[in-house]
Amino acid sequence: MSPSQHPSAGDDARLLALHDDGGRAASGVPAAPGSNGSSRPRSEPSAGGPATRRKGSVELRRSQATVPQADKMLLDADDSGGFTRTDPWRVLRIQSEFVEGFGTLADLGPAISVFGSARTPRDSSFYAIGEEVGRLLAESGFAVITGGGPGAMEAANKGACEAGGTSVGLGIELPFEQGMNEWVDLGINFRYFFARKTMFVKYASGFVVLPGGFGTLDELFEAMTLVQTGKVTSFPIVLVGVAYWQPLLDWIRGTLLAEGTISEKDLSLLQLVETAEEAVRIVAASAGHDHPA
Repeated sequence: MSPSQHPSAGDDARLLALHDDGGRAASGVPAAPGSNGSSRPRSEPSAGGPATRRKGSVELRRSQATVPQADKMLLDADDSGGFTRTDPWRVLRIQSEFVEGFGTLADLGPAISVFGSARTPRDSSFYAIGEEVGRLLAESGFAVITGGGPGAMEAANKGACEAGGTSVGLGIELPFEQGMNEWVDLGINFRYFFARKTMFVKYASGFVVLPGGFGTLDELFEAMTLVQTGKVTSFPIVLVGVAYWQPLLDWIRGTLLAEGTISEKDLSLLQLVETAEEAVRIVAASAGHDHPA
């Protein structure tokens, strides 16, 4: 037997200590703290190594090994609501919004997203056009998806609902409450814009864009970027209202194209029309649906 295989005095002492702890455990006397009867706490380093602890799938060493246990933080936390304001909790909330949206809209069928201003008054010609867009889309076999709010969104939902179509509203938490308009038959409220925007694109075959403000422009330019970069394909984007949208298109051509920040083919991402019928004919043709005469 080599010298390294001979038991040392230290080994004998450790064996006696283990025997003593085991004997006490057998006789009902609590063993010393630590694992397997060892008197060394788990977080202390073993001979020749740093203190180590596992926290779920994470391994912690040295000073990191002294953090409280997850169960202790959950059960003994003084601020019981504090954890709901942490990023890991927000990730769960975000995940839940995607799960809720995917699960609710998975069987929606062919749909078109309609955007426009929440401030469009009911006596506006654009409100009437929004109603007509919703009605014609429903008659063409499309569900109508809007932001669920008032104005142009309400108009499109109303037209779809009155025509017997599926009227969908995707609401968003805002500093000023809008609420879901009364013509929404299937509504989902979101905390996060990016989760909501995903639903607008994922479950739609195209966009019809009525006159609107910053929110409408945000949705419009995001859709253009997704098409330009090939994230979505065969996705028509139709602007309704020549007088309203032509100055924007002139700026895109006269500034962006002139400065070389976009290419000539990018101009074809948008189609400009004056009537609801023209808009629905374009999106229906792109999706392979017949537009009713």
